[in-house]
Amino acid sequence: MDAKITLSFDKEVISQAKEFAEINGISLSRLTEFIYRQMTSKNYKTLDDLPIADWVNMVAEERPEYGKPISRKKMKSEFFDSKK
Repeated sequence: MDAKITLSFDKEVISQAKEFAEINGISLSRLTEFIYRQMTSKNYKTLDDLPIADWVNMVAEERPEYGKPISRKKMKSEFFDSKK
């Protein structure tokens, strides 16, 4: 059974993702589901453990840095503050 969620991304990221999905004959929703399924199908402990981290490291000019996890409350507050 499908469930709906709402996500917010940079417009350019969405545009590129839609183009990628179309080229591969899949909807953006199914592409997103596929990515989440890949992330959760194995026992990854950190973002660095994800297979995509290797690809990011190859194409990045510098080593990617991930921020420290923040609370949902702070994340929500920052999101709504950015919309003002």
